[in-house]
Amino acid sequence: MMKIINKRAFYNYEILKSLETGIYLNGAEVKSIKGGRMSLEGSFVKIIGSEVYLVNAEIYAYPYARPEGYEARRTRKLLLHKKEILSLKTKMKSEKLTIVPLECYNSHGWVKMKIGLAKGKKEYEKREKIKRRDMDREVARELRGKK
Repeated sequence: MMKIINKRAFYNYEILKSLETGIYLNGAEVKSIKGGRMSLEGSFVKIIGSEVYLVNAEIYAYPYARPEGYEARRTRKLLLHKKEILSLKTKMKSEKLTIVPLECYNSHGWVKMKIGLAKGKKEYEKREKIKRRDMDREVARELRGKK
């Protein structure tokens, strides 16, 4: 089972809510994603009108398909219910949140995208988290050594 994770999203944002969405792809893109040839680095989700789009995600060309004119970083439509789109839109405007792609995976033969409603972290929050993680690691190392 393939799973492509956007690690920077978990570092740069505090994820408040996550949703599973479908993604509109062509056949060669599906094969490429199932082979693990996708990058979510620097990508984001944008709501235009009443539709949701994945912008700047890179799906590399499938080597066995005809790649002429293929655009790896094209904008792709995400498939959500109308109620979900409306709730995302209202939360984004009222609470000043953003939507980021978290991971892409295969679910029963379908390619799914997990997106998250997120709040950006400040620089000091990121440093604090790193310090806390290092301290926990040191404590675990000390406890392991004393046994």
